[in-house]
Amino acid sequence: MIFDLDMDKCVACGACAIACMDQNDTAPEKGEVPFRRVGTLEPSLGGGKFSWLSISCMHCMDAPCIPACPVCCLSKDENGLTVYDNTLCIGCRSCAMACPYGAPTYRADGRMEKCSGCAERIKYGYEPACVRVCPTGALLCLPEDEYERVKPAASLRDASAV
Repeated sequence: MIFDLDMDKCVACGACAIACMDQNDTAPEKGEVPFRRVGTLEPSLGGGKFSWLSISCMHCMDAPCIPACPVCCLSKDENGLTVYDNTLCIGCRSCAMACPYGAPTYRADGRMEKCSGCAERIKYGYEPACVRVCPTGALLCLPEDEYERVKPAASLRDASAV
């Protein structure tokens, strides 16, 4: 599966972040860090336009977090999602340092965690929660072969093929 964000379509409504928090029972009021965040990119001096960025784990094809983990907590599942089995996690944060998107986060119990791409939802034929609720279609999650056929012109995906 490939996640893609078309920044020209994102309106920073935050629906994706809220759906992600709901799907994963994340409680920011308790200090838990949401897997998906929405931020504003301000134009540089000299003009430009504001852009918005909905960011989470991009489930990179060649995910740098996987080889960075010294205890092999990260792997690719049968759908190509980068998944975490943190039962062996030692909390070294190597995965977070390797990730260009800052996706892995440190938990209160001393272990790391990150977006699973809603692997359970995909397993049963549903879209990830963030993709499902995006009102403008800015977020996509497609199998790699299908993505190559419909690859959007303006996307964040090219940066995630690290």
